Amino acid sequence: MAKLYFYYASMNAGKSTNLLQADFNYRERGMATMLFTAAIDDRAAAGTISSRIGLSAPATMFDPATDLVACVLHRHADTPLACVLVDEAQFLTGPQVDQLACLADRHDMPILAYGLRTDFRGALFEGSARLLALADALVEIKSVCACGRKATMNLRVDAAGAPVAEGRQTEIGGNDRYVALCRRHFSAALAAADAQASYRGPA
Repeated sequence: MAKLYFYYASMNAGKSTNLLQADFNYRERGMATMLFTAAIDDRAAAGTISSRIGLSAPATMFDPATDLVACVLHRHADTPLACVLVDEAQFLTGPQVDQLACLADRHDMPILAYGLRTDFRGALFEGSARLLALADALVEIKSVCACGRKATMNLRVDAAGAPVAEGRQTEIGGNDRYVALCRRHFSAALAAADAQASYRGPA
């Protein structure tokens, strides 16, 4: 039986690198794959999964309106797929995660989803919450805080490097906008940002 896997980590932990390596392993053995990435992520060229170490591959873009089952089965009818890999899986909707589970359960396709678990306030993304609920296997890709502890949280920072406590849940960025921290240092930084916002008062 095929399984739905959720590989989760903080920012800059190598999620895209792991995905591209898994994709390479399948293709090296002559197996076809299908890659998805979030249309909202514009850090690389449109429809491209790119890692910080220079690896990249073309991918089908998804947004909240994308029917993943229809996309995959259309490709599968043309070229039988051995695996489906999804980057930026936190941006999936809950129903889209259900679709991935359907592909695994009803169509016997392994699904490897890679993404963040929580946002810059420490709250779950919709896609991640549903993946945590449904995935057959949860795999943490580990990263390290500057203090040496495991980094599990994603702190958003401004142009000056100061922590940000308010804003939209989704704001695309890399090392210039996010810092991976352990829970202790994330909580301290967020508390400092909240205190600073309270000191300034309402805008």
